[in-house]
Parts: sequence; structure tokens; C-alpha cells
Amino acid sequence: MQLLVLLQGSGTKRFYIIGFSSLPFVNLYFLFLAFVYVVSVVFNTFVIYIIAVDHRLHNPKYMAVGNLAVVDLVLNTCIIPGMLKAFLAKNNFVPFNLCMVQMYVYYSFVSMESFSIAVLAYDRTIAICFPLRHGSIHTMRSMSCILAIIWCFCLGIPIFSTSIMTKLSYCDSVNVYSYFCDYAPVFRLACNDNTLQWAVASVLSLVILLGPLSFIILSYISILIAVFRMKSVESRVKALATCTEHLILVAVFFFPVLTIFMVGLLASIKPDPDLRVLSLSLASCIPPCLNPIVYSLKTKEIKSKVLTMFRRIKVQVVNC
Repeated sequence: MQLLVLLQGSGTKRFYIIGFSSLPFVNLYFLFLAFVYVVSVVFNTFVIYIIAVDHRLHNPKYMAVGNLAVVDLVLNTCIIPGMLKAFLAKNNFVPFNLCMVQMYVYYSFVSMESFSIAVLAYDRTIAICFPLRHGSIHTMRSMSCILAIIWCFCLGIPIFSTSIMTKLSYCDSVNVYSYFCDYAPVFRLACNDNTLQWAVASVLSLVILLGPLSFIILSYISILIAVFRMKSVESRVKALATCTEHLILVAVFFFPVLTIFMVGLLASIKPDPDLRVLSLSLASCIPPCLNPIVYSLKTKEIKSKVLTMFRRIKVQVVNC
């Protein structure tokens, strides 16, 4: 409600999302993103459905996994359909209010993606470092509180960063050289001073990316210490093997996004606009597609549930 009130009176401003200016075979790239979106929707919905219907998966670990699937689903939904409308349907006009809403939703759920991956690191840390106290520490109540705090924080912080965009003046219809109403490309188009917006973007980038990443690094330091204290080599290998998929999520999400954000905000030389749009769109859209494949569907319990479902379908087909 607060965000909508702040946006009132700004409806006369408008933007045109330019996207790529000279990228070859750009239509093929957008068709690829359409495929990515379909895969993301199907697999994340599948993960959410399995966790919801199987009462054995109603535990803190799979609450965190289901939360990540919901975030992935919303994140790609707020970006890819709009890209396809703008560039394949050649309808790239965006009213100011809609631009601000898209910006708010995107940065809220990018923040949630970052913190949700950190929550999975917390789950691994408790499981490996405190195996005997795991049940008493890692409860549904504690996980619910952690996720509630993350959602409130991630939905609350972008209200301020988005609302200060309404303080800027835009001389006329302007072209945004990105694939959506991206924060930095939009505030750089303002006619008046944008120092506050630049400072807020820099600080929030550090908070939502370096904060969770620092927690993940500390978590894995604790995990390594606990693993090397184990006497059995087999136990060490088994413990580390449970972290492999999560480390893939960390690498796929954090390193590309962190590099692009830091280069875009702090580098003295601006990167090529097409290269920035390509890199950032891939870094934003690919992780929500890969997360359910490389992590959720490879966990033992979900894999067992999926195999059971396919066996039932096979039996039904044979009986028919």
C-alpha cells in the first residue's frame, strides 16, 4: 500500500525497454529464455506439489527447499514473460508505475533468492555440525521464524529503494538499456541528482549479496572443521557429498550476479550495454531453472517420491 501511494502522480512518466541494440540472433536467445521459463515453471511447480502432498517432507529442510522453489517461480515469472512481450511481440512501452512495480518485485525476489540459498547452508550446517541436537535446534517453528523474517526483510527494504526513484525527474520518454526496469539504468537517466539512488543501490547490493554469501562461507568453514574432526573417512565423504548440490547453487547464483552488480555500480569503465544485458539476464533467469534440477529433485526423499509416482503412472498405463 505504501509503495502504491508513493507512485501516485507519476503516471505521466514512461519508459521504453530497449534490451539489445546489436546482438546477433537475438530472437533465438529470447526463444531460449522462453524454454528456460517453461522448464522453470514445470520443475518448480512439481517440487512444490511433491512437498505439499507428501507429509513425510513436512520438515524444516523441505520447508526451506519449498520456499526456494516458490521464490524461483516468482522471480522468473516477473521477468521472462515481460521480456518476451517487449522483444518478441515488439511491445516495449512501460508506464512509470508498472516500471516501479516490476523493479520492486524483481529486487525483492532476487534478495529472497540470495537469503534462501543461505538458509539451505544453515540447514547443512546444523545437520553436519550438530547431528545429535539437530532435532531440537532445527524445528519447524525455528524454520518458520527464519523464513518469515527473510520475507519481511526482503519485501520491506525495496520499498525504500523504489520509492526514492519517484524523487527523480525525467525530461521526456526515455530508453532503458536493459531487459526490464532495472534500477541502475533507470536512475542514471534522471535529469536531476541521483547520488542518493546510487548510494542506496551500492549499499543494498552489498547487503543482499555479500551478506548471505559471507554467511555461507562461514557455514562451510564450520562444516569443514566438523568434517575433519570425524574419525571415519567414509563419514567425511558422506558429509561433504550432501553439500555438493548446494555449492553448485551458490556458484551458479552468486558469482555471476555479484560480478555484474559490482562492475555495473563500482567500475569506472561502463561495460558494453549488450554484454551487460546478456550477462545479467542469464544470471537472473538460469538459476531459478537449474535449482530444482540440481538440488531439489536430487535430494533422496524427493527423488524417491518422484520414482514412486512414475512407477504408479507406468502401472496405470500398463493396466489400461
